[in-house]
Amino acid sequence: GKESEIQATLVTTGENSTRTAMAKTVGLPMAIAAKLLLQGNIKSRGVVIPIKKEFYSPILEELKKLGIDCKENQIY
Repeated sequence: GKESEIQATLVTTGENSTRTAMAKTVGLPMAIAAKLLLQGNIKSRGVVIPIKKEFYSPILEELKKLGIDCKENQIY
């Protein structure tokens, strides 16, 4: 019955002036989502926010393989 907030952060380090941490944490999730959509692994259509498990679960799994981890902190 208590309310809390979960803050999630993608954690990585930039490699150079092209493969920056910002480029990796913004561009790679979008590219992975596009690939999943083209492969037919995402059934939702239209403008949607990625809060459904069909979006975030495979995206986070692939990001982890690429060295980008998702850290979560619960705030009470």
